[in-house]
Amino acid sequence: MRDFDRRAFLALAGMSALGASALLSGCGGGSGSGIALRYAWWGNTVRQQNYERALQQFQEANPGITVDPEFAEYTAFQERMTTQMAARNVADIFWIASPQVMTYQAAGLYRPLSDIPTLDLSDYSEADIAAFSLNGELLTMPHGVFVPVVRYNETFLEEDGAELPGEDWNWDQLSEFLIDYAANAPEGRTGASYTPDQDMAFEAWLRQRGQDLWTAEGTVGFDAEALGDWFEWWRVLLDRGAVLSLGEQEGMQPDFADIGERVLVNFGSSNHIIDEAAMFPDWRYRLRSVPVAPDAADGHRFTYYPRLAVYQGIDDEKLEAAGRLIDYNVNNADFLRTVGLTMGAPPNPRLLQEAYDFASEDETEMLAVVEADRAEEQRPRYEAPPGTGTWREALSRASETIALGDSSVSAVAESLIAEIQAGIDQAA
Repeated sequence: MRDFDRRAFLALAGMSALGASALLSGCGGGSGSGIALRYAWWGNTVRQQNYERALQQFQEANPGITVDPEFAEYTAFQERMTTQMAARNVADIFWIASPQVMTYQAAGLYRPLSDIPTLDLSDYSEADIAAFSLNGELLTMPHGVFVPVVRYNETFLEEDGAELPGEDWNWDQLSEFLIDYAANAPEGRTGASYTPDQDMAFEAWLRQRGQDLWTAEGTVGFDAEALGDWFEWWRVLLDRGAVLSLGEQEGMQPDFADIGERVLVNFGSSNHIIDEAAMFPDWRYRLRSVPVAPDAADGHRFTYYPRLAVYQGIDDEKLEAAGRLIDYNVNNADFLRTVGLTMGAPPNPRLLQEAYDFASEDETEMLAVVEADRAEEQRPRYEAPPGTGTWREALSRASETIALGDSSVSAVAESLIAEIQAGIDQAA
């Protein structure tokens, strides 16, 4: 068993003030004979219900294993994890919020996976395993794949007689199109929402410029010029009326249910089409890879993996059962049929092809764009280092400052980088 790193825990505790009384213990029937596993995840009510059905199916297929579900909304999940880490009472299998991947590693939270005999890795190439690994060790397993996309309302395009630039578009072409569309669109419609805090699109922008969100050494991987150019791209759209104002979208990070009838395009993760297109079933949504700078750096494409892990404190007698449950999550088509593809395309290459057989129209759209991006050359990508748990909130605040005109773009960019790096330094 690895030692629990109190310093890494304190970095987490700084983002959460949840009291110990909120600690959630297993809520299923884990008593009696056999093995009882705690499984922790997040999402909305639909995801909760789908996963509970899938976990029940797993138990029926594995009668010696009981699964106690521990579900929470995303923010509450992270707060609960902080409390459980302090009590050394983490679930046997748990999902990992993206800002916490390396923080949890620094805290010694992960039990290595490569020696668990019931987790079948035969479908994955050596390159896949290397991409999944953290510092050369398979400590977590991805259960989905996201790529950055532009989602657009094809119905609006047809109704308004508009046409997107070609699929080899660049950022300037998209900007010009959005400005023109907003100027000529029917009343109540505009080009997009104001979302410079969309982290996947921002990361794509950086990588095309030869920079990264994070370095291999665990520092900020971008400079104030690249960040400032990103803010400026959005500021022009805002000034030209091509995106919603803060007032129109009621602040940063607008709910798509509230703005979907007013915007043509959205930046986001490829999996978002599944939940958000369902909010407006009469309209057809499509996906495209984000625009590419004319002089984009080689290997700029990237994939993001939502991950799950086995707790380092798991009892040895539970390991094979835990391996079976992870295997069911990442290698089983019946599991995907039950839970759907809201967590992205399957990282398992075999399952990705099988998923086309039962995917919905929106899911098929997602699978295709992920498969295309995965096929392209990709340089290494590094996870967020400890101390960056709230970096996206900081990006959102900075984006709001730009929109309000309270400070210059260059000053906001420099201040944001300093704030993020200070968090990293404090956690070191």
